Amino acid sequence: MKFATVAIIGRSNVGKSTLLNRLLGEKIAIVSDKPQTTRTRILGVVHVPDGQIAFLDTPGLHKPQHLLNRRMVRTAVEALEEADLLYVLMDATSLPGPGDLAAVDYVKEAIAKRPRPAVLVVTKIDLVNKFKLLPVLESYGKLYAWTEVVPVSSETGDNIDRLLAVTMPFLSEGEGAYGDDMVTDQTMRTLAGEMIREKILQATEQEVPYSVAVDIDQFKEENGLARIYATILVERETQKGIIIGKQGERLKIISTQARQDMEKLFGMKVFLEVWVKVKEAWREDERALADLGY
Repeated sequence: MKFATVAIIGRSNVGKSTLLNRLLGEKIAIVSDKPQTTRTRILGVVHVPDGQIAFLDTPGLHKPQHLLNRRMVRTAVEALEEADLLYVLMDATSLPGPGDLAAVDYVKEAIAKRPRPAVLVVTKIDLVNKFKLLPVLESYGKLYAWTEVVPVSSETGDNIDRLLAVTMPFLSEGEGAYGDDMVTDQTMRTLAGEMIREKILQATEQEVPYSVAVDIDQFKEENGLARIYATILVERETQKGIIIGKQGERLKIISTQARQDMEKLFGMKVFLEVWVKVKEAWREDERALADLGY
């Protein structure tokens, strides 16, 4: 057997979770167009001939403004430090910015402590004209002495096979760390909460998505039916009103869409009941963060 751990890192919104889902061939990480969607480390295991690759999706590297965000950045840095190989993601639709430069600094610091390969993965190439892509690749390529540079589209799957191919030589001899049927460490309970949060991210704007958390109060599975009771936490009454919507219409849409996704992933019927609760400044509350798994 051969094995390696790969950290997927980069600034917010470069497509880390979308890449993980593409590599696994199924959706285990929520995605949205909002920065800082991923808040925890998510393990995804790809089984290859005679080996395993354990991918670690991480929160985006950013300047933290709350205790929650500081923990998110710490989670990303810890994954960066422990991985055998680094995928450093950068967005083909823009030239290097401050967030990308900060990510490279984190990479340099980690590799100075323990040398290992760092692959530059330039994402979202399906959104860029091929003639405009080359200068973008050159700009990112100059930021560091990358082991490999692989442009990909996680949406279309373009070049994903090549990304795996350049990864394979860096797998080390050793037993696989996970069972043959394991794909992720995310429990059904955790996935349910994240699916609800994803629908909120898609349905709301401004400060609301960043002030929302989802707590699964009960998860009961019996006779092919999952009964799920969840609480959406917000920090202000105005945010509660936004999520509920006029006559409860927005909350109904969020719940219905989340339930449909759960049924598809879990392969069973789902009964979902959701409440919205105000908990002021929960992002700065040590106990609240611990209870929510952050």
